[in-house]
Amino acid sequence: MKTPAIETSRLILRQWRDADLDTWAEMNADPRVMEFFTEPLDRARSDEVASKMRARIERDGYGLWAVEIKETGAFAGLIGLNEMAADIPVAPKREVGWRLAFDAWGYGYATEGAEAALQFAFGKLGWPEVVAVTAAINERSQRVMRRLGMIRDPAADFEHPRVPEGNPLRPHVLYRIHRERAGGAVNTPA
Repeated sequence: MKTPAIETSRLILRQWRDADLDTWAEMNADPRVMEFFTEPLDRARSDEVASKMRARIERDGYGLWAVEIKETGAFAGLIGLNEMAADIPVAPKREVGWRLAFDAWGYGYATEGAEAALQFAFGKLGWPEVVAVTAAINERSQRVMRRLGMIRDPAADFEHPRVPEGNPLRPHVLYRIHRERAGGAVNTPA
């Protein structure tokens, strides 16, 4: 299944290109970008992750798309939809997520792109609900979740199974948005 690029007023969410990989690797090595991950990614791991995301989009027609800024054509990170790993104790297992280069922070790109991804999830894919998760100490991402109209579900907060016990990143929070609720925050296509 293939999907066309998703365009917003300032962004293009699209399939990954080889030209994205250098900037992607720089992002994954930047301690500011990776602050809420257990460790930065080396180049080999960064390339492996990009390859998996590219294959997922090719196979399913959606995934964690590369983000391109329309005005400059610059690669800015990823925004999209993801099936969560089986060991993550939440339901449903479908999430919206983002990771942007530090230079792309503060422009509202995460919210703009995630709104488009949610519109795709609810309108094109027919998903009834989408979640977002992050480390409990990641207030920046939680602000984006709230701007998207997502509501925190404290009963679904969890300890991330792949983060070592005692690590301040282990406690995770979960936000939800239902298709019915999304009408105000996300313009679902007919």
